[in-house]
Amino acid sequence: MLKFFSRYKFIAVVMFILSIIIITIIYNLYKPEPRLKVYQPNEFTKELVDSSLQRVRKFHHISDFKLINQYGDTISQDNFKDKIYITDFFFTTCQTICPIMTKHMEQIQAAFKNDDEVMLLSHSVTPQIDDVERLKKYAEAHNAIKGKWHLVTGLKKDIYKLARQSYFTTKTTGDGGKYDMIHTENFVLIDKEKRIRGIYDGTNPEEIEQAIKDIKILKQEYAK
Repeated sequence: MLKFFSRYKFIAVVMFILSIIIITIIYNLYKPEPRLKVYQPNEFTKELVDSSLQRVRKFHHISDFKLINQYGDTISQDNFKDKIYITDFFFTTCQTICPIMTKHMEQIQAAFKNDDEVMLLSHSVTPQIDDVERLKKYAEAHNAIKGKWHLVTGLKKDIYKLARQSYFTTKTTGDGGKYDMIHTENFVLIDKEKRIRGIYDGTNPEEIEQAIKDIKILKQEYAK
């Protein structure tokens, strides 16, 4: 009996290894690909969502916009056609969370530096202060790549409308006076259909790493 097993030991080992390989191949073929969820207005805290949208459960898209970037160019949805982008809200004189957030935007930009499919969009929440000249100086100080990372200003009502009705990043409407402003740490991931696909704490290094991973997952989704 021992001679029998010793004679076929090699064949048994080979068959075992082949079985493992076959099982692994089949698993990889049939396992579901990771896919990011699509966020809808009703999934956010009500305080962050305009009352007209709080019960919306599907078909939410980022509204069209026209803002001015750090070079004085008009920026609209046309600039983000067929693009994936990360967006946030900041102001250049902020000394608390904004410097951390901006550094993290730099990190995301660096991760996709040579990838034309990925862009960044930062909205000033103090547009009355952050004019084109100030935005350009801030952008240069933080290595913003022209055409890839747009830092934008415009009418305050338009920026706050986007925050409340498109990105869901603020509890305020911005019409309560000089100091009524968006001061949120949220980064929002937007896909090519202008849908929200991820929300991240822009001050948290671990969530920034997750945002980078999620952008890659989203890219794979479009590659298939």
